[in-house]
Amino acid sequence: MVKRIGVLTGGGDCPGLNAVLRAVVKTAMGKYGYEVIGFKDGYNGLVTNRFVRFEAGSVSGILDKGGTILGTSNKDNPFKFRVEKDG
Repeated sequence: MVKRIGVLTGGGDCPGLNAVLRAVVKTAMGKYGYEVIGFKDGYNGLVTNRFVRFEAGSVSGILDKGGTILGTSNKDNPFKFRVEKDG
């Protein structure tokens, strides 16, 4: 059974997010054999199930790019999502 981890960048943009994503993906996949899922636009992507599956080359060439390749959100309203009762 393949283990899987999810990553997201939430709370707004800051320098170094792409470097962190690259390190997480390369280490999780290369050293531990994990599958890595990246959620788009912070917690919004987690709640709405919008994600990308990282592959070995997915994070090549992102160190010099600004922002975050996943996107982020810090202005969303968490109360707009429908909540299931007892679940």
